[in-house]
This record gives sequence, C-alpha cells and structure tokens, in this order.
Amino acid sequence: MGRMKTYRDDAIVLRCHDLGEADRIITMLSRHNGKIRAVAKGVRRTKSRFGARVEPFSMIDVQLYRGRTLDTITQVESRNQYGRTLVAEYDAYTCASAMLELADRLTDDHPEPAQFSLLHGALHALATGAHAPTLVLHSYMLRAMSLSGWELAVFECAKCGAPGPHEAFHVHSGGAVCDDCRPPGATIPSVEAWQLIGALSVGDWSIADASGSAARRQAAALIGAFVQWQLESKMKSLALVGAEGGGHG
Repeated sequence: MGRMKTYRDDAIVLRCHDLGEADRIITMLSRHNGKIRAVAKGVRRTKSRFGARVEPFSMIDVQLYRGRTLDTITQVESRNQYGRTLVAEYDAYTCASAMLELADRLTDDHPEPAQFSLLHGALHALATGAHAPTLVLHSYMLRAMSLSGWELAVFECAKCGAPGPHEAFHVHSGGAVCDDCRPPGATIPSVEAWQLIGALSVGDWSIADASGSAARRQAAALIGAFVQWQLESKMKSLALVGAEGGGHG
C-alpha cells in the first residue's frame, strides 16, 4: 500500500519564497516527516486564512496533501509564533536566522525528530531570553552538527582519540588535537574558550552563562569555522551574528 495522501505533523517554518501571483512555497522541518516543501495556495492575498501562520520561525500544526513534486498545505494551526518576539531583538533574530539556515542545510526528507526537537528548544530559548543569543546559537550549532555525524572533538584528540584535555585546536582535523597529532596551523585557544566550547557542546549552561566576552569571541570563531568547513561552504546568515552576545569579561 502507498502512503496516505493526506497527513498531519508539527513543523517549524525554515523559509519561504513566492510562487506565481498569490502562492508561496514553504520549506519546513517537521517532527516525523523530515524536511517538507509545500505550496501554500493564495497565502499572499490579504484575505488568506493562514498567511501569517507560515512565516519563518513559526511552530505550526500543519495538514498537507501529498503531490508529485510539492505537497499542498490544506490546514494550519499556530503553536508558537516565535518570529513576533525574535524580530524585535536584533541579536536574537540574527542567531535564529543562522539556526534556520543550518537546519535547512543539515536535513532532508528523512524523519529527524531529534533535529526537530533541538531546533524547537533552541528557538524557544532565544524567544524567551533564557541565555545570551550567541550562546544558544553556538550550542545549537555544535549539537546539530553532532546529530548529523560531525561531532566537534572537545574532550579527546580528533585524530587519534587520546583523551584530553588538549591545548590545540585544528579546524580541518575536527577540533582538539594532541601534541603528537598537532598539524601546522593549529591554534591554541584560551582555557576559558575551551571550557566554553565544552559546555556548549553538552548544554552546561552554568559554565556558558558565566563566560566572558573574550572566551565567547574565540569560541564563536572556532565553532563557525568548524561548521563551515564541514559544510564545505559559507553560512550567509552567520556573517550577521555578533560574536559576544552579552559577555561579562
């Protein structure tokens, strides 16, 4: 038997672009169906029933009809309109935009409930001001990459697996490198930056929240370089993100 033509799922809107005169293609990450691209018909008309509900950053309960190339949205219920809060605060907005871009890059049409839950939790933390926006972003980046099979080596050597702590960081090797494996061009982050990267990778917010601005700048640069090296391309939205995000030092 084939799959049912109509299905329903929770989803987070990643991006949208116009189609024709009144329609829009919505790209979203769903809880059970992976990434979905679907047409929202007539959504750009002023009398649209659910135009505002399918904006980026929105958490929705969506019903869709399967099509050959694109599915069609038939019903939308709003769960959380995170965009309303995020657009009012520049740092939160830019960090959220980078998270949506990374989620879009890392997922496809295979079910990835862990990626969905991670993104939802990170957007909620940004919208509620739980932590400095850049800390939420960089923790999300490390954990999303790990879920996709690209874990940054923090507590062991990326090359030989020797347990750390290790001083040196090498982007192309995948993170921490021991003295024996350390290649030319490796950098030596501060102890505080290493502690922050480790805390962000496991969600230890007591350490992360207490970090100073210098450590946040270093960690941001290293995490950004690692992610973009693994993706083999630049993340456009990351260029708009400030590095410190409310440091204390």
